[in-house]
Amino acid sequence: MLPRIVLLLLSVSISLHSWASARPAVPVIYKTLQPEPFVDSIEALGTLNANEAVVLSATITDTVRAVHFEDGQRVKKGEVLVEMTDDEEHALLAEAQAAVGEAQRQYERVKSLAKTNLTTESLLDERRQAYDSAQAKLLATQSRLDDRLITAPFDGVVGLRNISAGTLVTPGTPLTTLDDDSVMKLDISIPALFLDAVSPGLTVTAKTRERSGEFSGRVTAIDSRIDPLTRSIRVRALIDNPERLLRPGMLMTVNLQKAEKLALMLPEEALLQEGFRSFVYRINRGSEPLTVSKHQVQTGARRLGTIVITDGLDPGDQVVTHGILRLRDGNPVTLLAEQTGDETLAELLKKAGNKAGAAP
Repeated sequence: MLPRIVLLLLSVSISLHSWASARPAVPVIYKTLQPEPFVDSIEALGTLNANEAVVLSATITDTVRAVHFEDGQRVKKGEVLVEMTDDEEHALLAEAQAAVGEAQRQYERVKSLAKTNLTTESLLDERRQAYDSAQAKLLATQSRLDDRLITAPFDGVVGLRNISAGTLVTPGTPLTTLDDDSVMKLDISIPALFLDAVSPGLTVTAKTRERSGEFSGRVTAIDSRIDPLTRSIRVRALIDNPERLLRPGMLMTVNLQKAEKLALMLPEEALLQEGFRSFVYRINRGSEPLTVSKHQVQTGARRLGTIVITDGLDPGDQVVTHGILRLRDGNPVTLLAEQTGDETLAELLKKAGNKAGAAP
């Protein structure tokens, strides 16, 4: 009984081999997988803000004496922008300076007498206290006078002027805006799902409709909280703006690039999708004639017509890239050409024709 079963299995094996050999070989184009440099990226939207931004406003109730800037003017730190009426404060300042001078003379006179024991320590302390009090009043008066000068807290560009000489302003009245636009802050909102993909130092490439070209920067900080409503997190990047092309409020399309790594890359047309599963046809180099086997793979990020293979294939494996629609598992194949880069199908067919013409 056993020899009969063995003979039957051998007969079936020979029949299957004969059937496979009888099938016509399918001409295909293939690629040999090797690790290639790959930069994973995330696309998101971001809003530009100035590196430093402030709304300049009054801190007192008074009238404007003079405005020392024009709309859109660039100013330096400490430059006087708005001057309030300060006649009364100047008079009080002169009075305070005279009081300090008199208190200092009285203190120095008593101090010299104290050295020869011609006065008491209590009188010396009284004069010292009077001198210190006069100095404090002088500083307070000087501070009130400084409140009447609105100066630039940093280098930047002012916005539109909202006041004129003679305008009565009150605390909180907006006078103008000041932005430091030498460096721009780009606030990007990304899904929290990609939180592990971003870190300080990550390169950012951004575009905006208002300006041509790309702008590069680096991630400097990641918000400490995830928005519970949108399940997103805010990432901040800094972009140098030496030519002042970027302005606060611009909407930018952002590409965050992870560090370069090596990955197995495969053209997307080599994939065969069946539901949520992905397959490729791998060439069986040890078979005679050459055949292919249907092989399930795991895929990762995509980029410009290519896809990362994360599992299921190894370096050196040869995968069919063109002609997969005519293949079945175990089909014999004829290798027309090898895809080595981003060649088009026409270029690959031309390569195959040149190869055939050069064959003896």
